[in-house]
Amino acid sequence: MSQQNNAPSQDITTRLIHHAYEPPAGFAAPQPAIHKASTVLFPDVAALRAREWKDKTSYTYGLHGTPTTYRLEERIATLEGGQQCLLAPSGLAAISTVALALLKSGDEVLLPDNAYGPNKALAEAELAHWGITHQMFDPLDPLDLAARISPRTRLVWLEAAGSVTLEFPDLLAQARICRERGVTSALDNTWGAGLAFAPFDLKGDGSLGVDISVHALTKYPSGGGDVLMGSITTRDERLHLKLKLAHMRLGLGVGANDAEAVLRALPSMALRYRAHDVATRELARWMGRQAPVAQVLHPALPGSPGHPHWQALCGSANGGAGAAAGLFSVVFDARHGQERVDAFCDALRLFRLGYSWGGPISLVVPYDLPAMRECATPHLADGHLVRFCVGLEDVQDLRADLEQALGRAFGN
Repeated sequence: MSQQNNAPSQDITTRLIHHAYEPPAGFAAPQPAIHKASTVLFPDVAALRAREWKDKTSYTYGLHGTPTTYRLEERIATLEGGQQCLLAPSGLAAISTVALALLKSGDEVLLPDNAYGPNKALAEAELAHWGITHQMFDPLDPLDLAARISPRTRLVWLEAAGSVTLEFPDLLAQARICRERGVTSALDNTWGAGLAFAPFDLKGDGSLGVDISVHALTKYPSGGGDVLMGSITTRDERLHLKLKLAHMRLGLGVGANDAEAVLRALPSMALRYRAHDVATRELARWMGRQAPVAQVLHPALPGSPGHPHWQALCGSANGGAGAAAGLFSVVFDARHGQERVDAFCDALRLFRLGYSWGGPISLVVPYDLPAMRECATPHLADGHLVRFCVGLEDVQDLRADLEQALGRAFGN
């Protein structure tokens, strides 16, 4: 029913903008309503002055939160086992926010040598320009981490499993060292995704966890390869507020349509993660039996660097089968040149060349590993590394694609 809220003499444009109709409350549907706004309206000056956005009790401006972003933040906090969550425009934006909120000139940040490449680049460039130093530590040696922590160390990044080479560290020992030394620990938990292990409860008794869990929602929470988003989850209110104020001052926000896409995908996330995991393990084992392959890197496979640590932390999930992301890497024997390895990648038809992972399409990328590492890597075979992201295609079709590409490139 149309209602008139102003005198008929007003222009139709004014009447449409200030129309009085409000739909009835109580509409329930499987998917929540999506709220888009920059401006938030206040009923009176008292409300404008009284509202507080930092504790999510009300709304002041779209950048500070809407019902849609609040809802997604709460669900990601539940997924990660945290209490508070912030959304950022990408995983790297979430990483950058942590650094900018917690570090100042004269401070130092430590990173594992197998950390996400853009996080290392941030430390080497922007942070260095601002007088913040950094060191890389051996991700497989907790004693190396302990030895590098100094009075200037304010932040330690952890990653499980490591980027590209997928070493699984002794995350409990690393978190314990940071706790004992009073240094904030931040985990890039994109691989674990809140499903493989609990970042804030590593021992299962509530006694040990990381301080911050950063997650590229671009990957499994989105699941479609079409959203860029990151999250920062915490359990400590004071730490969260420090991060949130920096987040506000940096003007970071996410679009309602992107938040909607992640909200729609979250209910199927655990099912998709498991499907990626099962297919990945099958393909990784198969690749390990192929003649050109010197080494397969996958935390759930015995012999892969850090496998016992994966078993201890992730092995009880899924009824004892464990949980792992849909990634594995292969080191082709050094006797095969880079040109032949590149030809293998080019010959793939279902595995497409492209960065990122966690979506429905399988991906492949060759990496120049020596250019990516500072620490020695005696646990890695000599050769040329290729990383695979396994999508949701039929696993037999993917194996056939690998087989034909091996034949074309290596003559098998």
